[in-house]
Amino acid sequence: MQSGISSITAAATSLPSLAGGSLTSTLNSAQSTASAPFSDLLSDAVGQVDQLESQAHAAVTGLMSGSGVDVHEAMIATQKASMAFELALAVRNKAVQAYQQVIGMQF
Repeated sequence: MQSGISSITAAATSLPSLAGGSLTSTLNSAQSTASAPFSDLLSDAVGQVDQLESQAHAAVTGLMSGSGVDVHEAMIATQKASMAFELALAVRNKAVQAYQQVIGMQF
């Protein structure tokens, strides 16, 4: 279980900074802050993924409407949103896998 969390954290820190490093800094602060509830950290991370998704949608809409958004800006925004979503999906999959292992234990 610990090695799975370590690999996710290592993957998160090796990613380029997402939205100015806010997602990576959230994961780093999660390691150093034991007093914050896990649900708060998780909801903050999901909120940041949603914010990146909204920024990507606004960039693509601006590109399509011709309101001064460059192609490269729209592509960067969509890639940031995609990478953040993939990271969140990997964390969810690891959490589900850990839950299934705990449920499968016999006492």
